[in-house]
Amino acid sequence: MQLENDNVEHPYQCDCCRKSFSGKGALKKHLQVHGLEHLYPCDVCSNSFCTKGDLKKHQRIHERPYVCVVCNKLFKWQCQLQVHQRVHSGECPYRCDVCNRSFSIKCSLKKHLQIHSGERPYLCDVCNKTFIHKSVLKTHERIHRGDRPYVCDVCNRSFIIHSHLKVHNRIHSGERPYPCDICQKSFRVVGSLQKHLRVHSGERPYPCDICNKSFSVLGSLQNHLRTHSGERPYPCDACSKTFRTHSHLKIHQRQHTGERPYHCHICKASFIVKCSLKKHLQIHSEVHP
Repeated sequence: MQLENDNVEHPYQCDCCRKSFSGKGALKKHLQVHGLEHLYPCDVCSNSFCTKGDLKKHQRIHERPYVCVVCNKLFKWQCQLQVHQRVHSGECPYRCDVCNRSFSIKCSLKKHLQIHSGERPYLCDVCNKTFIHKSVLKTHERIHRGDRPYVCDVCNRSFIIHSHLKVHNRIHSGERPYPCDICQKSFRVVGSLQKHLRVHSGERPYPCDICNKSFSVLGSLQNHLRTHSGERPYPCDACSKTFRTHSHLKIHQRQHTGERPYHCHICKASFIVKCSLKKHLQIHSEVHP
């Protein structure tokens, strides 16, 4: 076995006589005295190991033998690895016949198709908003409770769902795992890569039926349609002002909460919106041309 803290200079200990050694090779040679050169055999194959830790590492090969060469994530089945690799490549082979939105896995397309069917069987008791999936309703209910259980260890910002925290953490780590094969620009989320690829292809698959203006992403079309309908479905709880998009509401609410998430790394000034920070940074560049 391998000792972690008891003996730093001799971390490898014999399970038979408790004698310790500085290296794995010395332990392996000593085990021959007991006739146990390979003390820990693998139940699946013929390999055996002189430490329990080495056996555990080896057993992972049998449990999850398929490894992603990009992020080293392990998978039990090759088909799981193939689906996962689409995260890095941006491949989305499953396309909706109604709106042309594409997905990396088939079950995501099936869920998406319920949007077009109009069926929304799950009702929020507080605001009467309806949802396609029960899991989405449960997540939505956290908004009314003020429940944000996923907290960033770096800046203490909290999130309603774990995936949002995971993406947020990439701001601190600098990780951008989704690169564009054409211009090498990289992105924190796969959806941003998919949208970016339309810059190169010129694809704008979402046309407006009223003015024929077209958009590269569905959300932009939906926001645009409200300019025709006048709909402003996002009200502020503090002052009852309404907004066409959720992002505009979110920015407005910072006026009530005092949140200023965009910080200047030079003078520590903070701003409500990112564009204000960009304008501010020009001040520093002009001082030192």
